[in-house]
Amino acid sequence: MITYIGTRNKEITASASEAILRGICPDGGLYIPKEIPKMDCTPEQLMQMDYRQLAYEVLKLYLDFTKEELQYCITHAYDDKFDTPQIVPLVKKGDALYLELFHGRTLAFKDMALSILPYLMKTAAKRQGMKEDIVILTATSGDTGKAALEGFAGVDGVKIMVFFPEDGVSPVQKLQMTTQEGENTCVVGIRGNFDDAQSAVKQIFTDASLAEELLQKGYRFSSANSINIGRLVPQIVYYYWAYIQAVKQGEITWGQPLDFTVPTGNFGDILAGWYAAQMGLPAGHFVCASNDNKVLYDFFRTGTYDKNRAFHVTVSPSMDILISSNLERLLCHMGGQDATQAEMADLQTKGIYKADITDNSISGEYATEAETFDAIRTVYQNTGYVMDTHTAVAYAAYQKYKAESGSNTPMVIVSTASPYKFTKDVMTALDTAYAQKDAFALMQDLEKVSHVPIPAPIRDLEKKTIRHKNVCEKTQIREFVQNWKW
Repeated sequence: MITYIGTRNKEITASASEAILRGICPDGGLYIPKEIPKMDCTPEQLMQMDYRQLAYEVLKLYLDFTKEELQYCITHAYDDKFDTPQIVPLVKKGDALYLELFHGRTLAFKDMALSILPYLMKTAAKRQGMKEDIVILTATSGDTGKAALEGFAGVDGVKIMVFFPEDGVSPVQKLQMTTQEGENTCVVGIRGNFDDAQSAVKQIFTDASLAEELLQKGYRFSSANSINIGRLVPQIVYYYWAYIQAVKQGEITWGQPLDFTVPTGNFGDILAGWYAAQMGLPAGHFVCASNDNKVLYDFFRTGTYDKNRAFHVTVSPSMDILISSNLERLLCHMGGQDATQAEMADLQTKGIYKADITDNSISGEYATEAETFDAIRTVYQNTGYVMDTHTAVAYAAYQKYKAESGSNTPMVIVSTASPYKFTKDVMTALDTAYAQKDAFALMQDLEKVSHVPIPAPIRDLEKKTIRHKNVCEKTQIREFVQNWKW
C-alpha cells in the first residue's frame, strides 16, 4: 500500500486517507508518494478505456480505498455535470492539439479534481473514523474557489470557506463565487493578492492553537487547494487521456513522445503531467508557461527562485502567483527533504532560494499581455478557434519553445478555462472596439464569433443574487476564521 511522506521531513508519514484529510504536513511541508507507482496496464488495455475506467486505473495506485469505494467516487464525480460524454475532448486546431479541461460546471480545469475531491474526502473520513466535521479552507486565484464551492456545497459534515483577491479575479469568476448557494459555504474577498491568501491559509493549517480551538467545537481543517494530494492525483488522469486520444487520432503511435505546454502559476497542473511521465507515460517535454508574473520561467532558466519582485495583475489572473506551492514537491523528488527544507526556509526568510534542477524534461517560457492578446487574435484568424487568456499564454509560450528548440514533436496545449470566463479580455483581443462594452453583454458577441453556445452554468449569471459580501484585510484572515460563527 502506498505511503506518503513529507517534503521537508521524510519521517512524517501518512496513508493516502490521512494525507487527504490533513491537507498539509504538520511542519508546513506537502505530502508526496514515497515511491511514484508505475502504471500496471498495457497500452492495449489503456486504449480501450473511457475516462472513468482510466481514472480508476490511475487512482487505485495512489489511494488506499477499496475498489467499490473508489468506483463510487469516480462514478459520482465524472457524470452528467460535464457537458460532453468524453469529459475531456482533445481537439486539433492549426498546428496544435488542445486538451479542453473546461467542460465541467465551473468551466475550468479545477473541475477535473474538485468534482471528485468531496467524495475522496468523505470516504477518507469514514475510513479514518473521523467524528468531527471537516472545514475546507481554501485560497483561490479565481478558479479553485468556485470549483471547490460547487463540489462541497450541500455536502453533509463539511463546511467550506474560500478566500479570493477582491480586485484580482475576472467579473465572471467573482460572481461565480459570490452568488454561490449552500448553507455550508462562505466566500471572503481579501484586500490583497492570491499569495497573501495562500500564505495565510497555509499558516492556519500549521496553527496548533487554532486547530485545537476548532477541534473543541467539533471541526477539523482540510484543504481543497492543490497542496492537498487528493487534488493533485486526479489531474494525472487527463495526461494519460490526452496521450490515448492523440494515438486514436493518428497524431502519434504508442511509444512516441508527446509534448505538453501548461499554463500554470501554482505548478500543480504541470506537476501532475510530470507524475504521469514518471509512471511510464511516454510524454516528451513539458513547457511551463507563465504570464508577466514569470517567477517559474526565471527559475527554470537560472535555478534561482526569487519572489522579491513586482506583482502584476494580468488578464490571466489564475496565474497571478509568485509563490508556486507545488514546486516544493518537484524539488523534493529531485533533491530530497534536507535540501527542500533549507530552500523553503530561505523562501520564508529571504524570499529567494537556489536549487539544482536535475530533470531537463521541464523548461520555462512566458508571454506578455500583448503576446497573449496576439495569440488569441492570431489563432482565431487562422482557425476560427477562440481561446481564453490562460490558454493563450500557453500557445504563445509554445510558439517560443518551438522556435527556440526547433522541435517538431506533436504538442498538446493544456486548455485550462473556457473563454467565457474571461469574455471581456478575449473579445478585446479580437477587436479593441469591444473594450468599452460590459463583460456580460459581450457573451452574446462571443457566442456569435465562436459558434459555441453560452455555457448553461453562467447563462444569466449577472442576474443572480449576491449571497456573499464578506471582505477583510489580508492581515485579518486568521481572525476572520477564528471569529466565524461556528
